[in-house]
Amino acid sequence: MKYFDKNFIDFLKELPANNNSEWFNTNRKRYETEVKKPFEFFVTDLIHKMKAHFPVLDITHKDAIFRINRDIRFSKDKSPYKIHVSAAVAPGGKKDLTNPGLYIQLSAEDVRLYSGLYELSNLDLEKIRVKIASETDRFLKIIQNKKFKNSFGEIKGEKYKRVPKGYEEVFAKTDLILNKQFYYFQILPAESVLKEDFLEIIIHNYSTAKDVNQFFQEALE
Repeated sequence: MKYFDKNFIDFLKELPANNNSEWFNTNRKRYETEVKKPFEFFVTDLIHKMKAHFPVLDITHKDAIFRINRDIRFSKDKSPYKIHVSAAVAPGGKKDLTNPGLYIQLSAEDVRLYSGLYELSNLDLEKIRVKIASETDRFLKIIQNKKFKNSFGEIKGEKYKRVPKGYEEVFAKTDLILNKQFYYFQILPAESVLKEDFLEIIIHNYSTAKDVNQFFQEALE
């Protein structure tokens, strides 16, 4: 099924140079019909497909989609709108920063697909470290899997400068024990959204991280 057409990309292409309320309000009908509604339909179907990975997933597109309005209260950049549309599909929707769900961002520049763990409490971070320490060989095997590496490359995230006490032996095998976050992403051409099988492409690519995500889910349970 084709969710988006060239008008979707054209609107997002025009937005950066016209990022003001006057232009947006003048073009609001275009936004509603060419961007917002198609994205809602897409995310609704994406949530349905993602239930294969999260059987207890019980959210709607309203729980997943981020507002296009920017929070400019504490920002030097007072542009009122984001230049992309985005959604997070996980058990807690867009407020869920712990479960390794799927974050997708569509702009006129590219398509970005993220997964992994972006925000962890100290307790959850320690659970991840213990898991990596106790199953280091398994962890290294799944992050070096060819399909995962072809889709997402490597695990990224901010790191501590010092090795956590007690994890020196693990550090000798992988510096990921220093990570505060464990996320991975891929970038696709913006025109990917025009493909009939765009939804299937996203689900397939996300599934290449299945073993990595399962490892983290096991640690957090």
